[in-house]
Order: sequence, then structure tokens, then C-alpha cells
Amino acid sequence: MTILLNEKPDADPAWHDVHGLPATFDSLGVPPPLVAVLAAAGVTVPFPIQAVTLPDALAGRDILGQGRTGSGKTLGYSLPLVARLADGHTMACRPRGLVLLPTRELASQVCEVLLPLARAMGLSVTTVFGGTAQRSQVTALRNRADIVVACPGRLADLIEQGHCHLGDVEVTVLDEADHMADLGFLPVVRRLLEATPPEGQRMLFSATLDNAVNVLVRRFLSQPARHAVDSVAPPAQITHHLLTVSTADRLAVLCALASGHHRTLVFTRTKHGARKLARQLAEAGVPAAELHGDLAQSARTRNLASFSCGAVRVMVATDIAARGIHVDDIGLVIHADPPAEHKAYVHRAGRTARAGAAGVVITLQTPAQGSEVRRLMHRAGVVPLNATAGPHSPVLRSIAGPPAERVMPPRRHPRQGQALAAVSATGAGAAAVSRGSGGHRGRRRR
Repeated sequence: MTILLNEKPDADPAWHDVHGLPATFDSLGVPPPLVAVLAAAGVTVPFPIQAVTLPDALAGRDILGQGRTGSGKTLGYSLPLVARLADGHTMACRPRGLVLLPTRELASQVCEVLLPLARAMGLSVTTVFGGTAQRSQVTALRNRADIVVACPGRLADLIEQGHCHLGDVEVTVLDEADHMADLGFLPVVRRLLEATPPEGQRMLFSATLDNAVNVLVRRFLSQPARHAVDSVAPPAQITHHLLTVSTADRLAVLCALASGHHRTLVFTRTKHGARKLARQLAEAGVPAAELHGDLAQSARTRNLASFSCGAVRVMVATDIAARGIHVDDIGLVIHADPPAEHKAYVHRAGRTARAGAAGVVITLQTPAQGSEVRRLMHRAGVVPLNATAGPHSPVLRSIAGPPAERVMPPRRHPRQGQALAAVSATGAGAAAVSRGSGGHRGRRRR
């Protein structure tokens, strides 16, 4: 039996119990079957967020946990969630455990963490999120799924259709609460929490505790145990670079930085920008996958898997990839567009330098963006190395290392390209191909 940890904790695992001895999952009260699952995966020592939250969570207390992505909090709530639901009975369409998350990728990864733990205690887990057909999700709910890992929008839709009821939920977890607020999900989250029994256990985890999150805390948590184990600042082992480039040189500089041997994550502000930049990099001989909200869930999963396994070294993404997505050995994070606010900078930077490794974060700015980016860096607590760069500046190779061999895309006959586009395009692209070929779009998807 294996367990996938979607977070490799960045913090020092040396944590001690009240007797001064190194804490273990067993000493913290985790049931033996779950300890065995962890041990089989080589996880034997709890990390700080786990060590401080587990005793209170296993005892049924509400939890308010503060820790950045990568602190190991997924196990901090997964273990008590599974332990407290063991030996109960779940009715059709009435789950007893609920985990709310902001993105589909994070929901999928948390589900992978939960699955082996739940199986060890005789429980079942399902995911509920958009971008994919709801039929299998409804079937899982009718088959009495014990724990639902969900994004708020699709879960609210299924409740409205009568496919799910939250009246039996005993344990609710809200993870990445501040990101939920940033995405505008809090009104839906409030309605979902109001549908759960007030006497149930609730655990809320957030990297920051701003006013919007504090409203949820005051409204839905009862005398919570509060635990914070690390700061929100980027890890100290990250080297930060701020490169000033002209608008005309921006793409060439990006190509030079992404062409090295590092696994590289490039962030853009918009979905259109991510799609366009991924195409431009590929045309320049730097194969790149894209990750953004306009992709179907199957494409998002496929592209993330390609990046994770090394089939492509470069991923171009919006902030959908800034939280909770774990990919090993990302050596370089590039802000092709400076983030809109300092919290986004910190979370983007947190994709590198994980588990004690070193990492590099590069922010590109035009001269006109200088004052805005300086304020952002100051608020993020970052003092970057500054340089002005062009496509052939030595600083690019000193940061990214020697270039890898370019991989030019195959040249296609124009008619072949149109035929391929007709097969793969969706949305507006599919409509354009259909009009050009005289075909029909077919039955509208619901």
C-alpha cells in the first residue's frame, strides 16, 4: 500500500512531545492502522503542523491552523478526519466527511493522500469538482461515499440538484481558506458550511488570516485550538532575481531563461497569456505545457502529469498552480508577469526550494512597472538581486545554466494542421474550425 504526499514539508521535522522525546504518530494518538500506512510509505516522523494539530484534532476540537503550502498540513487534517469517521455508517448521498478546496488539482492531490488512509479504516473517498462530467460523482455519492473532497461550485450544484446533502457531516475541513477568499468563493463556502450540523467538528487551514478568513472563523469555529508553525515569508534558501527588460526583449529573455536544464514553472497573469506563451516557447524550441482554467480537466491532468514526470521541463501557468500543487525538483520559478499582490508572489515562489532544496525565483519587469514591483517585493519581504537584461546578457546563463538542446515542433502541411485542429480544438477554436470546414459543432454539451 502506498501513499502520495502532495506536500513535502519544508520545515524541520525535529519536534518533541511533552516529555522532551521526539514525537511519533503513535505517541500523538494516531490509530495503529493509519500509523502502519504511513510507515509503509516511509513517513515516520510528524512535521510541526502535524505534531501540534493532531492531538487536538483527534480529540474532536475545532482547529484553526496557519501555515504556508508545503508545511505538511494535508496529513495534519487527513489523519483525524479518517480516524474520527471510522466505524460509522454513511447513507446514500449523505457524506460524513467534507474537505473544501479551491482548485481541482489540489482536490485531486488531497484525495490521493486520503485514499490509502481511508481504505485502512474501511472508508471511501470521492472527489467533486467541475470541468468533468458529474455522472460518476453522483454515482459515488449514491454508493455512500464517506468523505467528499470538493471544490465549492460543483458541490453547490449537486446539492441544488438534490444529489448531495450535508446534514450528516461530522467533520468539515476548509483548506487554503485565504485562496478561497481571493477567488471569490466565500459566499458559496458560507452556504455550504451553514448546511453542515453546527455541532460537527470543523478545521480551517490558511496561509494568512485576513479579515475575510476571520469572518469564517468567528462564524463557524467554536473555541478553536489555534496553531501556527511557520511564517508566510518565502523560504530562506530561495535566491530572488529582478530583471528589467524592454517589452521588445521580453519573449527572447523568457526563452533564454526557460531553455536551461532546470524544471521550470512560468507564471502569467491571464489564461490567454499562459496559452500564448506556451505556444511561443514551443515554437522557439522549448517544449512547454500549459495549465489554466480554460483547459478541460482531462487536459489539465494530462499536462500536469507530463510536467511532473519530466516529459516536458517547462510549465506555463496562471495562479492556479501557485497553491497546493506539488511537483518535485522545480529549480526555477519565473514571473513572466509580476503578480498582482505580494501574497501571490509568496505562493508562487513556494513552488521551488521545497524539502530543504535550493531554488531560484525570477521576476521580469518593464521599466514602467518598476515602482509597482518594488512595493510588491517590499511587502513580500524580499530583497532581490537586480539587473537589466537583454536576450544575450550573461546574467541569463548564470541564472538558468547552459541551454538544453532545442526541440523544434514538426512542420505540418496546412491542410494537415487544420485536420488536426478539428480533432483537438474545443470552444471558440472548435467553432472556428467548424465554420472553416463547413461542418457542424454537433450537440451542445451540458
